[in-house]
Amino acid sequence: MAEIVLNVEVREQTGTGSARATRRDGKVPGVLYGGDKAPVAIAVKSNEFRKALYTGKLLGHLVTLKYGEETQPVIAKAVDLHPVTDEPQHFDLYRVDEHQEIKIDVPVHFANQEASPGLKRGGSLAVILHSVNVSCHADQIPEEIVVDLTGREIGDTIRVADLTLPKGVTAAIDGELVVVSIAGAKVEAADAEGEAAEGGEA
Repeated sequence: MAEIVLNVEVREQTGTGSARATRRDGKVPGVLYGGDKAPVAIAVKSNEFRKALYTGKLLGHLVTLKYGEETQPVIAKAVDLHPVTDEPQHFDLYRVDEHQEIKIDVPVHFANQEASPGLKRGGSLAVILHSVNVSCHADQIPEEIVVDLTGREIGDTIRVADLTLPKGVTAAIDGELVVVSIAGAKVEAADAEGEAAEGGEA
């Protein structure tokens, strides 16, 4: 099962008023969806929910929902935060089987920027996709997709099809979509414009 366990309780009431009352009681309201069962209004103690959220392994990951002695695997797909305080206000969980095939967004991170000749010459990363939708078993969701920038030059483009994905994980979007490219240095571009202007004057 998953590393994170959310101890939940069932909320008898639903709606905005009930959600506010739940938050006043020191809990975060949420809803459990999915499977062949009806949605269930639930809540988790605020301090426990914040602790799970700040691990970075809650949203978009397989977690264990615990209700009394019962446990089940779920995916946390959405967490609403207060626009000012960043306190969690609401969350959505989805019932899954641990070995169920699912589609989910996984964040993209870029490694070895210091080993990119293009970036060393003043080029910049033009990131198009900050996450990639993948298909995998619920218990095999990768933490991240790493793009190795070693040897990348200005003008290089990395597409979804170029990504190295973990075993059992496949891209669920068009392989031709651009993830990132190495854009030309602004200084070089400015110099080129200056030279063109001088040439025109001459």
